[in-house]
Amino acid sequence: MSTASIARRPLLSRLPRAWDRVSIYLPLLLMGALALGTYWLVRNTPVFGNVEATRPVEHKPDYYMRNFNIKSYDDAGLLKSEIFGTEMRHYPDDDTLEINQGRIRSIDAIGRVTTSTAKLVLTNGDGSEVQLIGDALIVREAGKDAAGQALPPMEFRGEFLHAFVNEERLKSHKPVVMTRGNDRFSGNEFAYNHLDGVVDFKGRVRALLQPQAARKLPAP
Repeated sequence: MSTASIARRPLLSRLPRAWDRVSIYLPLLLMGALALGTYWLVRNTPVFGNVEATRPVEHKPDYYMRNFNIKSYDDAGLLKSEIFGTEMRHYPDDDTLEINQGRIRSIDAIGRVTTSTAKLVLTNGDGSEVQLIGDALIVREAGKDAAGQALPPMEFRGEFLHAFVNEERLKSHKPVVMTRGNDRFSGNEFAYNHLDGVVDFKGRVRALLQPQAARKLPAP
């Protein structure tokens, strides 16, 4: 079987309802976490004088930042995100950023931390597209939702992850492994579309579902 859709397979019917709720919104939250820091970085980097009109346009960086750590805060002074990297380059011809050994750490409204890392992070000027290239990893720590319900850790791992924030899509043309707690899914290609709520794995698709711990019965 060369192609499979995880959202349409009977396999997902065995997952707990909590997985259904979390899996629908998780990729969108991850994409927002990636865009949050990179958008702030693009909009707060220095702008230099205009280049002469007769000068040919080249794809060369106009400034660098090395071994940097940039933090952003909300109106209440609470930390929202951090961006780390060994080097950042801005290219004025297409208004893009490249970050070597990039790490983006974001904190949501309920205090849950999401960390995204890769050997190379690429983002466009408005933060609407973010690419993680080489040892790409997105991890959301375990925590609790607004209602106090426990949420297990989540993870996306692969050589490439591409987020389209405005279109609410996350995809990869290379193998991706997705885990939630002890459950694990993998495939040769990965795509998620929040608008129709479908998660697709293609190619050699595998799933490993761990049985839930038996609930303790009340004492007689």
